Amino acid sequence: MKKLTLLLTFLMAFFWMNAQPEIKFDSQTYDFGKIKEEGGKVTGRFEFTNVGNEDLILTNVKPGCGCTAANYSKEPIAPGKRGYIEATYNPYNRPGAFHKNIRVTTNEPKFLQDESAVPHMIFIKGEVLKRPPTEFELAHYTNGNGMARIKEVSVSHNIMNSQQVRDTFMVRNFWTKPVSFKLDTKNDYVREVSRSFGESLQPGQEAFIVLEYDAAKRNSYGMTKDVVTFITNDSLEPRKSVHFAMNIKEDFSKLDAKELKMAPVSQYSVVSLEMGDVKVNSQAVAKVTIKNVGRSPLLIRRVNSNSGYFKANADMQSVPVNGTATVNVTFKASNRAGLQKSTIDIITNDPANPIQVIDVKANVL
Repeated sequence: MKKLTLLLTFLMAFFWMNAQPEIKFDSQTYDFGKIKEEGGKVTGRFEFTNVGNEDLILTNVKPGCGCTAANYSKEPIAPGKRGYIEATYNPYNRPGAFHKNIRVTTNEPKFLQDESAVPHMIFIKGEVLKRPPTEFELAHYTNGNGMARIKEVSVSHNIMNSQQVRDTFMVRNFWTKPVSFKLDTKNDYVREVSRSFGESLQPGQEAFIVLEYDAAKRNSYGMTKDVVTFITNDSLEPRKSVHFAMNIKEDFSKLDAKELKMAPVSQYSVVSLEMGDVKVNSQAVAKVTIKNVGRSPLLIRRVNSNSGYFKANADMQSVPVNGTATVNVTFKASNRAGLQKSTIDIITNDPANPIQVIDVKANVL
């Protein structure tokens, strides 16, 4: 009896050790052949069988760039039963041949025993036939989605804080109806100064609008981004935006010799911050001090971090003669790994050094 029990136990253990799911694809490549770029998304279906002796579960289906695979067998697949993975590819703006992979992991033992195990690979391929150019592309009006469009929707300038700059924006109406344009802005530093048409653009008409950006009224320093909007009766895209990226610098050209002699002078404790090792999901804090060794108050115009992970702020905006301000720098190590680098711009009214760039580093463990 004891021998029989031992035999049954051995057989059960042997069966348990050898019981496992196993995936087998009918084909690991789906060829779409030649498809039209303007024809819309295409979907290929991969079918497979569980040739193992335990239920098979797809634990992760990860498609490559430009491909999606949201639709696949979610329920456990019994031995001998079949499942599927559907892969969808969007050919729009992707002319030419393509070959994309989809990585598939399951509850097969090799994945349970080793997280770094190479996943199963299935592939989609084909050739996207380039669509003919649209009327917008032929006219070089590719920004936006409406029937009336602005040719270039963004401008950038280096500008003094005492200056104004004007930009000309070409507009065209591709619609069969007149399209009205009205500047809609709540600020006083961007205004329309002229246009080559009336209230509305006529069908097929190309014209221009001139906008003026007044840095003095903007009252900001360093890299500044602004958006203004035109309201139209375009049924597809009634609001049309124009983007300004302005690097605004303080104009010291009107200061005479006496004023320059009486100007503030900034003296920085460091121009590079090494914040050391920081554990993930924690933070580190460091500081930069600025002493005013000049003869008039030092105004801290702006403290700007060029990374969202590094935050910086000054404890005062006006530093008296022989006074010291502190810029506190905080680094948050969430969702990052390894060495992190950035810069912080400190902008003041020191004519000799109006913009001081502080290099910052932190190493996320």
